[in-house]
Amino acid sequence: MNITVIGTGYVGLVTGACFSKMGNKVYCVDIDEEKINGLKNGILPIFEPHLGTMVKNGQKKGDLIFTTQIKDALDETDIIFIAVGTPMAEDGSANLDYIFAAATDIAQNITHDSLVVIKSTVPIGTCFKVKEHIENILDENDSPVKIEIASNPEFLKEGRAIEDCMHPDRVVIGAENDDVFETLKELYSSFVLNHDRFILMDVKSSEMTKYVANAMLATKISFMNEIANICEVTGANVKQVRLGIGSDRRIGYDFIYAGCGYGGSCFPKDVQALINTAQCNGYEPMILSNVEKVNQKQKMVLVNKVVDRFGDDLNGRTFGIWGLSFKPGTDDVREATSLVVIRSLIDKGAKVKAYDPEATKEFRREIGEDYWDSIEFVDNRYDAAEGCDGLILITEWKEFRNPNLELLSEMLNEKVIFDGRNIYDKKITRKGFELFQIGC
Repeated sequence: MNITVIGTGYVGLVTGACFSKMGNKVYCVDIDEEKINGLKNGILPIFEPHLGTMVKNGQKKGDLIFTTQIKDALDETDIIFIAVGTPMAEDGSANLDYIFAAATDIAQNITHDSLVVIKSTVPIGTCFKVKEHIENILDENDSPVKIEIASNPEFLKEGRAIEDCMHPDRVVIGAENDDVFETLKELYSSFVLNHDRFILMDVKSSEMTKYVANAMLATKISFMNEIANICEVTGANVKQVRLGIGSDRRIGYDFIYAGCGYGGSCFPKDVQALINTAQCNGYEPMILSNVEKVNQKQKMVLVNKVVDRFGDDLNGRTFGIWGLSFKPGTDDVREATSLVVIRSLIDKGAKVKAYDPEATKEFRREIGEDYWDSIEFVDNRYDAAEGCDGLILITEWKEFRNPNLELLSEMLNEKVIFDGRNIYDKKITRKGFELFQIGC
């Protein structure tokens, strides 16, 4: 099939690359000329394992084409995916400016009947609004073109997005008629050869499914962090509690690790958007509202532990930071706990030495110039500990799992580790380190 994907961010780029891998001809369209030129030369705007090789091979074969010229792309395709960002607005709602800008571009350049599929995460009812928006412009231009609309939410995990796209747990399709279902089933058939993993539903239910999936996972995280805090004040150990409840198949072990809060491009904004949707429809979502409140509070847990150990005045103190991205396997720092922790430490007078294998550039941009003078970014994890009064682990990259404790002993001024992801065990304390964890 010939496909156009509008947007070359995280979702659009991964989706386009994977479609091209399966033999489809894919046009990836973006208005950012610098980004498109970079992609043509193999420079990716994001870090995602294996994506660079897939993009390079797709272009080499002629199956993956990057362009800023939407008309050229639409002339060659019958299925158009909208995969632009829907960032959180100030009131917590989803900002749909990019969605409707893409819809306008489609309406002004489309020349034949086509299927428009919204891959972006959008509030319930957006697909129909986009269809109406396109049709109004077509009518104004006396165009005979007809469009169909569908919802096809993504369920990609950053760091494992290629695997998730190539071997999906499920393919959710929301549409209004059987022809659209059959078209998208044909497109995805090569991804689900061994099992029928299609879940077909109405458009609004498909839009809601994406939000509910992320809200459920976020709820599990905040619930377990709440339990961790209760464990800490009662003397229980949340790591042992997790083993005790995770063995229950109704609960499972996934997303019940206690830690220092969730971040990223999905959970924070999608929980907020679902809260906003509920409130706009006259319902107050108490559970979801508190999920978000627990998460915001949890991002300060490490700072509070540092203050309990060293005092509120951190002038003259320096802390090493391991991990800046919101999770391992990505360079994404959106809503990352590291931003909250490092800003708070610096505001209390501390200096910071930070290391992350992938996210340094994005973090430096995101935290802002006001904090640059107080942060030293290093290229080696042990350099981040040298001359520091304590080491703070925020992101559980694999290279942090088994540290050289003898080397850390030599580099740290004080043998203090704040473990924000509970990845360390008693061998740390047996080596004379003070170990501070979440809920233990």
